[in-house]
Parts: sequence; C-alpha cells; structure tokens
Amino acid sequence: MASPRSRLALLFAAVVAAILVAITACGKQAPRAAAPSPPPSSAAAPAPTPSTGGDPATRAAALVKTLSDEQLAGQVLMPYAYGSSATDVSAASAAGNQKLGKVDTPAQMVQKYHLGGLILVGFSADDPTSTNQATTNVDNPKQITALTGGLQKAAGGQAPILIGTDQEYGAVTRIKSGVTLLPSAMALGAGNNPAGTQQGWKVAGDELRAMGLNVDFAPDADVLGTADGGVIGSRSFGSDPKAVGDQVAASVRGLQSAGVAATLKHFPGHGSTPSDSHTDLPVIGKSKADLDKVDLAPFKSGIDAGAQLVMSGHLDVKSIEPGVPASFSHKALVDVLRGELGFKGVVVTDALNMAPAEKWPAGEAAVRALNAGNDLLLMPPDVGGAYQGLLDGLRNGSLKKDRLVEAATRDLTLRFSLADAPTNDQTVLASAAHKDVASGLAAGAVTQLRGQCAAPVKGPVTVTTSAGRDTSKATLERALRAEGVQVVPSGGREVHLVGYGDGAGDLSRTADTTVGMDTPYVLGGAKSPNVLATYSSTPESLKALAKVLAGKQKPTGKSPVEVSGLPRSVC
Repeated sequence: MASPRSRLALLFAAVVAAILVAITACGKQAPRAAAPSPPPSSAAAPAPTPSTGGDPATRAAALVKTLSDEQLAGQVLMPYAYGSSATDVSAASAAGNQKLGKVDTPAQMVQKYHLGGLILVGFSADDPTSTNQATTNVDNPKQITALTGGLQKAAGGQAPILIGTDQEYGAVTRIKSGVTLLPSAMALGAGNNPAGTQQGWKVAGDELRAMGLNVDFAPDADVLGTADGGVIGSRSFGSDPKAVGDQVAASVRGLQSAGVAATLKHFPGHGSTPSDSHTDLPVIGKSKADLDKVDLAPFKSGIDAGAQLVMSGHLDVKSIEPGVPASFSHKALVDVLRGELGFKGVVVTDALNMAPAEKWPAGEAAVRALNAGNDLLLMPPDVGGAYQGLLDGLRNGSLKKDRLVEAATRDLTLRFSLADAPTNDQTVLASAAHKDVASGLAAGAVTQLRGQCAAPVKGPVTVTTSAGRDTSKATLERALRAEGVQVVPSGGREVHLVGYGDGAGDLSRTADTTVGMDTPYVLGGAKSPNVLATYSSTPESLKALAKVLAGKQKPTGKSPVEVSGLPRSVC
C-alpha cells in the first residue's frame, strides 16, 4: 500500500497533467458527428473539436474539416436496421444486422459506421412499397420514441443524426397506431384547400417530432399522367400540375414549421409510369418541354416553399439522360435539379435496395450515386459494402474528396438546422385538436360523382365490401349508426366499398351506392345510381362518408383526376 506522502505526490501529478491538457486544448469540445468507434478497417479517428458558434452551414463546415475519411463516409449513409430497440434486439434481428453491417444492434451500426442517419421501416402487405421493407421497427409511439432516443444516444454529440420514415398517409403510412391519421394525398387534392393541408401537415410534423423523428420522406410531388393512376395512385395529390404544386408547397410548409424536414419525391416525376421502380426501371419518354410543364412544376413549388430534401427517383428519363436512372444521373441531379430548379438542400437517393440500384455492388452503387450528385444514400443493401466502397473510391480516385466533403457538409447543415427545433410533449399524439384537423380534411375530400347531390340514403343500409376490408366495413357501420342510420346485415340498401388495388371484378352489381376509398378510377365501371369517393379509408374518412350518406353533410370534394364516364363532381 502506498504511503500518505506517495498518494499526495500522485494526486499532485494528476492535477498538473489535467491543467496541461486543458491549456493545450484551449477551447470547448464541439459536437461530434457520431460517437467515435474504431472503423472496420482502420484505427479510430480522433474526436472532432470545431467551434460551436455560427449558423448551421458555418458549424457544419467547421465540423467537416475535423473529420477523418472514415467519419466522412459514414455521414452520407442512411441505412435501415433490424430491431425495435436501439440496443436490445432478438436473435433474428441480430442476425439481420450481422448480414447488413456486421453488427448486432442498430446502436452498434450507428457507432461502427459513424452514420449520418437511419430510416425506420415498416412492412405491410397492402403497402405498395412493401417489396423493399425488409423488416418492421415501428409499432407504437412509446416504442418508437425509445428507439429514436437510443439511436441519438448512440450517435452522441450535438449534431443529431437524421431519423426518418415514409409517413405519407394513405397507402404508404409506416406509423399507424397511437397517432393522428391524415387522409391520403389524393384526398387532400380533392379537398383543394392548401391552407387546410398546411395545417394537417403541421399536425403530422408535431407528432413525428414528439416521437423523435426529424425527417419525413414526404410529400409525393408526382403528377399523375396515366389513365389508371399508374403505380403512384393516391400517393399523388392529382393530375393538375398547378394544383399538385400548391398542395406540395403547403405540405412542406406544414411539416417544416414543426421542425421536421420534408422530402419531395420522386424526382423528376414518377406519375406517368405504369411500371414500379421497386422492381423495374420505368421509362419516361416525354419531351423535356412536357417534363418542365408538368412533372417538374410541383418540385419547383416545393423547392420555393423551402423543402430541405429532394429524393432522386430510379427513373430512366429519356429527355435528360437516356438509359441512366435519374438517381445516378449527374445531368438530372446537378444540371436540372440544382441548375435549372435552384435546389440547394440535400439530395437523397430513393432506396438503394431497389432493383434498378442493385445492378451494381453496394460499394460501386454508393460511389456512382455520390458522383451523380446525391448527398445522402438511403437503404444500401449492404452497409459495410457501401461504406468500404466509399473509402476505396477515395483511395483509388473514383470518388473525389471534395465531392464527399460537399455531400457531408450539406447533410450536417441539415442536421444542425434541425437540432434546435423544440420537441413536443407526447400529449399531442392523436389529441382531440389534431383529430379535429384530420376530420375536417377528410370531410372536405368526400366527392359525389353520380346521383342526386347530398341526398340521404333512404331506408336501412347494408354495408358490403370487396375482399379483405372487414375493418373498413365495421368502421363505416359504427359511423352510420352514430349518425342515426339503421344498419342491417342484409336486405337493406347496399353501400359497397372498394379500395386499394381493386378492379372491375370487385364492384357489386346490386349496390345502390358504390364508394371508392382509394383512387377513383375503378368507379368508372360502377353501375350504382350513386357513386362517391373518399380516396382514403381512415376512420375520419369513413365518419365523413357516414355523415354524407345520412344527409347531414354535403360532399364538397372534387375528383383531382379524370374518371372515365363520370364528372369531377355532381355537387
């Protein structure tokens, strides 16, 4: 055991050493891009220590100067991970993360690769984007909040990582329980009330922010240009470029006023293609003049409204760069998006685990995507491969350091700009005030395309549906009863519901009233004397429908797309 005098000497030496370290550092440690951990193939990089002063761009530029190549490479990656917790995952989730990035947990993935962000994903069989949703890590607000908090803790520092999801509402809605559900984009287009849309998306942003999310991969800026809505369908606000642009701009303003970054997608426009970019490379053959007039117009509106991200689409646009997906096209992303449209924010790829991007190994795809002008690489199918590909690119010259620095600086500027937004108390989630906003939007969307305007259904009602819509059926029955309408199992006036993916074979020949809960195109084949559309199947949409059927509310919506044989509205 050391003597008291020896212990005193040791203490004195420790104090002197601490003073010398403080003098040498001569400043306060600034936020780190991510908690330092040894990169997979190199020694640990030193923790960055830039100044914390200045606006987000100044802070980002200062921080980037301190980052190692390994840290820089991680800043531009935004993968998904397996597991509903940042640190406590099942054996199956650990196995998924090992395959994806040689780690067990989402927190370890953030730390190992110095990630700039992570996307929360959710598989649902009736979701048109389900083909690239490898797992589900969104369940309820309490779980999501714990997950996002754990991810930010793993990242460390004062520059929060980006945590986003696809919360478009309608067909693509990742978080479905415990939150306010807005009607679909097409329903908002039918309501044609941009001020209401902005209010609705402020509600969405407030609730996302309360759960720890700071990026929404929405709104969809695609303009529908196919006779059946193509693969985008009700994810679009409609077919009129000006009206779509107004809705897009309102959505951006609403989301970003809540401190959640909005993302315009799918640049330069996915609304005129019947094929799906999840599985194919859609070809857009229209002229550049048509592209400017129709497809690009809502993107310009969203950019002018201040959208902080634009998502590049896996689309072969012949008038820009034939044979090259726009997501990998320098002409599309730099010449058109930045040069012609003046976008200065973050360009994020559509998911790199979609078929058009998987034609290259993950590392090569990552380098190609950055060189094309993307700043953030979403959902690479092999995180380790993408990360190593970027480092290899720096070393062999296929990726210039300036391009990586530029991308990382943009990403960090966004992250710093989101850092100071207030986090809401979770009492806002599905609050009465928020539900009232959703209810008003749903009511404004209901459209009557055939029949006597606002005439109530006479006599008892029997609700029927196409296959697999038991929840919608039960919801409408409850809503009708609440409005004083008698509902009987059979024998009443038939109200028939059709929804996402339904065709002519799902219509009922005996229905007195047919209602479309998704795109209205199928209604052109309905023989019912009364035809209505809600464009959405949320509880609030079906409650609004019940009020119309009961004669207590006039259907004021107007179809935002043309339906064969039917007017936009009879009211």
